[in-house]
Amino acid sequence: MLDRGNLSRRGFMTRSVAALTATGLPGWYAKDWFGSAARAEDKPAGANGKINIGVIGVGPGPRRSNALYGEAKRFKDKVNFTAVCDVDARHVAHAVKQYKTDGYDVKGHKDFRDLVTSKDVDAVIVATPDHWHAIIAIAAMKAGKDVYCEKPLTLTVEEAIAMKKGVASTKRVLQTGSQQRTEMGGKFRLATELVRDGRIGKIEKIECRIGANPQSGAIKEVEPPKELDWDMWLGPTPKVPYRLDGGKTNCHYEFRWWYDYSGGKMTDWGAHHIDIAQCMLNMDGSGPVAVETIEAAPPYSKGDGYNCHETFKVQHTYANGVKVEVSHGAGSTAKGLVDANGNPRKGDLGGGENGVLVIGDKGKLFVSRGLLLASDKGVFAPLKEDPKLYPSRPTNHMGNFIDCIKTRETPICGVEVGAGSVIVCHLGTIALRSGKKLKWDAKAMKFDNDEANTMLARPRRGDWKLS
Repeated sequence: MLDRGNLSRRGFMTRSVAALTATGLPGWYAKDWFGSAARAEDKPAGANGKINIGVIGVGPGPRRSNALYGEAKRFKDKVNFTAVCDVDARHVAHAVKQYKTDGYDVKGHKDFRDLVTSKDVDAVIVATPDHWHAIIAIAAMKAGKDVYCEKPLTLTVEEAIAMKKGVASTKRVLQTGSQQRTEMGGKFRLATELVRDGRIGKIEKIECRIGANPQSGAIKEVEPPKELDWDMWLGPTPKVPYRLDGGKTNCHYEFRWWYDYSGGKMTDWGAHHIDIAQCMLNMDGSGPVAVETIEAAPPYSKGDGYNCHETFKVQHTYANGVKVEVSHGAGSTAKGLVDANGNPRKGDLGGGENGVLVIGDKGKLFVSRGLLLASDKGVFAPLKEDPKLYPSRPTNHMGNFIDCIKTRETPICGVEVGAGSVIVCHLGTIALRSGKKLKWDAKAMKFDNDEANTMLARPRRGDWKLS
């Protein structure tokens, strides 16, 4: 939310626009972005009262739920928190205390099914490990709840298809947590608008630099903490020992580096940057026609440590010939880039800098959370008209979700966007893990290879089936 302190509205706007310009936005766009944010803040709460929200997957430390909770509670005139849930009793106790300190009378739950069926919950924030996203989100929608689901939206392609069916059948509002489309001062949205406007010519290649996967080696097997329901944490995934050695584990936060529960950087940062590439190509809800691994370091394979490929370069090919290359940081070097004011970057932009580099036949553009650069200042000239990527111009991702609960409109990252982008991420992990050059049919949702097609879904343990 906008906090102007003791400044007048005019003074606050001047200072805010100057700050946005300092981050790399052109002055004209900074004014537009600030105006959109101010209008959103002035929007009334509505006549239907506050939305009761339950949060699933909570706790201290580097938990995404803390950031999402922080964003949602900024809309204090529109939301109320009534419930939290986690399979770790320590996390539930922490969250209950945290939320009650902030003035919310929340009830703690261990089982998500108790929360999603509660009459005291209208909407759910899902911030669990990836292998639980689809099961919980679909259960919540079937129980009549709207859902904000953290990215990556699913663990598999099969789950992405099920999520689309779930939204279609229940008519619930679902927002995918790919906040680069709304936030970050609007850098990614502007970059997309400029690319779509042809400012660097016809797109030839997009490089998504997402970082290398952490490595662990062997992590020793230990007894899980007494407060943690380890069997419930594993849920639909195979029964395996709990592992912990220092800060390395196969559980909280570090699950990201195990293909068993996530997709490594391909679905972590990839869910952000591949999502932006999809939007730039106007391919939301669709995807490439082929995918292959260009290079990759062999993954750790002993079963007792992180097993995601440390370094990699995967290439997605689209029907129009554009290549979308996703790598740990093995991109090309871009020289002579300038910011919106024409100031040259100090030194070349290396291939390892996290972000998205777009290469056109008339120039280049690079965008990250901290940078917006192009091969020529003219790329940043004002747009003659709003390209209308979306019906509105939201500047806060959680705020967009909350507004859509009231209006019943589709959020900026609805299920077609979220499922479409995460499927492209999954194609990348399947290419990495299979080592095959694969053709992909985005309509039929299958490869030209039987072995690869078996990787579109996962076996499910126990009764944890997709509805």
